[in-house]
Amino acid sequence: MDFISLLGLVVGIGAILGGQFLEGGHLSSLFQPTAFVIVVGGTLGAVMLQSPLSVFVRGMAMAKWIFTPPLLPQRELIGRVIEWSHTARREGLLALEGYLVEIDDPFLRKGLQLLVDGVEPERLREVLDVEIHAGEGQMKQAAKIWEAAGGYAPTIGILGAVMGLIHVMENLSDPSRLGAGIAVAFVATIYGVGSANLIFLPMAKKLLAHVARQTVLRDMFVDGLTGIANGDNPRIIESRLQGYIV
Repeated sequence: MDFISLLGLVVGIGAILGGQFLEGGHLSSLFQPTAFVIVVGGTLGAVMLQSPLSVFVRGMAMAKWIFTPPLLPQRELIGRVIEWSHTARREGLLALEGYLVEIDDPFLRKGLQLLVDGVEPERLREVLDVEIHAGEGQMKQAAKIWEAAGGYAPTIGILGAVMGLIHVMENLSDPSRLGAGIAVAFVATIYGVGSANLIFLPMAKKLLAHVARQTVLRDMFVDGLTGIANGDNPRIIESRLQGYIV
């Protein structure tokens, strides 16, 4: 559980609600279902329009990383690579075939299989680098749907404000209905700007950071496999991989 994400969300929203309370305003005035539907629905529709279905679905699924980020067991992976290095040094690369059944991650399994098959180090790195960069591009594209939402939400909020003002102008002769229209106008703007800067844009940045960390982990793994393929000393491989740990 990424508690700092939860804490940041609580602090950000709490500061706005607290400021409203300290100014003597009623918290209930910030809760407008009409404005919420306009901003959230409009933003969602805009993001869906700009994104292919596969990218949109992947981006929505990645949202859980904000609170439950993917596990990145750097030290455990280094330990595995060093174990493989010792085994290969003693018994040869074919002896690593027995480790394949222990690996669940398709990328790690593919890398080890290439190593067992005796692929040349440069060719091994080339094949795995293609997969790393392709996967990174797909994940970045998916994460950026939240960045897009952060761009659309303020504009949709302004659209909601204009709609609220139109409602006000249509009911100038009925003062009892003016308050609701003005409330929708201003609250829609708050929802648009607030959701963009407190939720959508920070989410996009955090997701992109997780993607970058995953890419570094895979680069570290490829570096280790290349070292084994080159016949490097396990101590040298371990020392090099330790440089990836942050």
